[in-house]
Amino acid sequence: KVSQEELKDLLEFAKAEVEKSEGDEIAIKYNDTNLPYLWSIECLAMFLRGVLGKQKGIPSLKPEKSKYELIVDKSVSEVRPFISAFVAEGKKIDEYLLKQLIQLQEKIADNYGRRRQKIAIGVYRADKINFPITYKAVKPESVKFVPLEFSKALNLKEILEQHPKGKDYAWILKDAKTYPLLVDSSNKVLSFPPVINSNDIGKLEVGDDEMFFESTGTDERAVNLAAVIFAYAMAERGFKIYSVNFGKKSLLDLNTETITIKKEEVKNLLGLELKDSQVKELLERALYTFKDFKVEIPPFRNDIMHPVDVIEDVAILYGYKNIEPLELKTQTIGETFELTRFIDKIRELFVGLKFQEVWSAVLNNKQNLYTNMNTK
Repeated sequence: KVSQEELKDLLEFAKAEVEKSEGDEIAIKYNDTNLPYLWSIECLAMFLRGVLGKQKGIPSLKPEKSKYELIVDKSVSEVRPFISAFVAEGKKIDEYLLKQLIQLQEKIADNYGRRRQKIAIGVYRADKINFPITYKAVKPESVKFVPLEFSKALNLKEILEQHPKGKDYAWILKDAKTYPLLVDSSNKVLSFPPVINSNDIGKLEVGDDEMFFESTGTDERAVNLAAVIFAYAMAERGFKIYSVNFGKKSLLDLNTETITIKKEEVKNLLGLELKDSQVKELLERALYTFKDFKVEIPPFRNDIMHPVDVIEDVAILYGYKNIEPLELKTQTIGETFELTRFIDKIRELFVGLKFQEVWSAVLNNKQNLYTNMNTK
């Protein structure tokens, strides 16, 4: 248990703050959007346990082996190629947990998932599903089902035209000739991702205790990350996590990556003389696993691209307010280099002479560089 004042201090470690508080309900505002696992109250609690020293290293999550299968048909490769999935069992959903699940689903899909284009998430009543499930693409008018909160069956084209969610997300599929679909072995529709679940299997209710989770999208790492975050959140709630398999491969990838940092880099970047044991303790509290300056990254982190990212977490857990500031020793006035002023003049002259400035390949994409330029 922590007081609201203590929580306020702890949230700084998550680059977050209390936005408002009414009774027992708190609204938290995040100032960093590259840590979507912290948008889950369960994973936020897990992170704060680390900050408090009650959790060290990567939290353990080992899905149970199962006979649950999902077939990924080649037809989805052109429209929405990636899927990740698992089953959670063993606890009954109450109204509060249901609200938390919906909130996390919406936050990840709309924000990190770019309004469902990059990632969309579906949660279903697993006890109503006849496995194996098939993920495939079909013609827009070839399949009918009753979408969530509707009473009549519509085909996929009609859903995009008539259902409120269909109208909201039709833009994602505007150029597609076929649409993605999830069906079970008895041909019952689970959902039309990324648009809408069915009103039967796809309508989670209070009292359900077996759930099938899936995330689909266009970015394989991001799709898996969304499923991993949900798996950790459900495990924190006391659910058992079961693998869903495509052939011999589990559709929930919990493999970790390792990055090496250097003691000198920590000192040079932070100006701190830290012992090896201190660096280890700080990084373990940030939920990494540390051994001889080799740092294992948790599977729910997708934001670590460079040793500097890890060293930033050393600084965060050490506490920026605990770093002694240095005295200002020089006084200078900022100004532009003479060469930069010269280059700016040349640039302006050439644009004035109707020349075009060419984009470099830095932070660009294949569409601009190759497709639009009609070159290989």
